[in-house]
Amino acid sequence: MKLLYDFFPLILFFGAFKFYGIYAATAVAMMASFIQVGWYWLRNRKFETMHLVSLGAITVFGSMTLILHDDTFIKWKPTIVYWVLATLILGSQVLGKKTAMERLLSAQITLPSHVWSKQNLGWGLFFAALGVLNLYVAFYYGLELDAETRQEIWVNFKVFGLMGLTLVFIIIQAILMSRHMTEDSTKDKDS
Repeated sequence: MKLLYDFFPLILFFGAFKFYGIYAATAVAMMASFIQVGWYWLRNRKFETMHLVSLGAITVFGSMTLILHDDTFIKWKPTIVYWVLATLILGSQVLGKKTAMERLLSAQITLPSHVWSKQNLGWGLFFAALGVLNLYVAFYYGLELDAETRQEIWVNFKVFGLMGLTLVFIIIQAILMSRHMTEDSTKDKDS
């Protein structure tokens, strides 16, 4: 259920794009992101960093897209979000006592510090690469095609390609982590 909640703005963006085009989809994604962050706050009295980063990016780049009537800005949004996350994750390699991945997951599993460091580095580089890949598909892939077809390709890649790559990467990282976990690594630490 949380996965559906996390992808709520993306799902609505895709649906609106299919029926009404990129500008309506951008407006829908902006509204959905505000609803997502507000609802999360009302239920938990806190914010999730990923939701806030995404909300900030969709607000800035979505507004520019709508005001200037230019889809270039919304195409930059995933790259900016991925690069902000990459910066935060990679920055935690050298700043602080724990890496970002250890802070995020150490309540659920126990791993040696060198494994946390490798996980963190992997995620940081993965997000940096996704940002580059998004730019390639948005602005350089299929230059011989018409603008509408290229826009359709980018939206499909944004929704299915980036999500698919992320799910595959999660599975790979989980397999790599599992090699270092013991049976009591996954037990509730409060018990």
